[in-house]
Amino acid sequence: MTITITAFERSPDGGKGLARDTRVRWALEEVGQPYEVRLVSFGAMKEPAHLALHPFGQIPTYEEGDLGLFETGSIVFHIAQRHAGLLPDDANARARAITWMFAALSTVEPPILELVTAKLVEGDKPWAAERMPLVADRIRNRLGQLSVRLGDADWLDGAFSAGDLMMVSVLLRLKSSAFWMNIPTWRPMSAAAKCGPPTNGLSTLNWRFTPVNHRPAD
Repeated sequence: MTITITAFERSPDGGKGLARDTRVRWALEEVGQPYEVRLVSFGAMKEPAHLALHPFGQIPTYEEGDLGLFETGSIVFHIAQRHAGLLPDDANARARAITWMFAALSTVEPPILELVTAKLVEGDKPWAAERMPLVADRIRNRLGQLSVRLGDADWLDGAFSAGDLMMVSVLLRLKSSAFWMNIPTWRPMSAAAKCGPPTNGLSTLNWRFTPVNHRPAD
């Protein structure tokens, strides 16, 4: 059955690959699964047809036969469970990789999203200048903790996994900020720093990734 995901018709990031559908596309490329992309306008995202797939009116969504999913973490987890290439075979290593997926979304990403909100949504508020240093400190703290944990390792836990995929995708949100220099230098980020997740034929319509396991070593 053909997999269909949804993406922004006009992405707010201007095609830089920061929208969450990028994470799902990367996961599907890693496991070698073909997929189609249905572009959705902001208006269509609030219509009943899309809300039936995503009750909060966001993207991405995932459809495969009679299965419909929403929430990026859930979709990537489903892909990783169903297809080889994103989770280790060893039960303990698999559990750790899943833990890193949750860490990326639940621990590292929230302060980064808070920075986006502070700048774009609340930047004109009278208390914005006082809040920004607090947000910055939370981000630096998380990046420092991640750097200590990584050390000089190539991957988060021995080999590339969905945990690395999600962590890279989260950290890419900082690429245009001063925090980029504080991001740990490790194998996934060195590739992502060039153009987002490594790509072949990058376009705003259909991102196509060179899977990590198919790339030559740096």
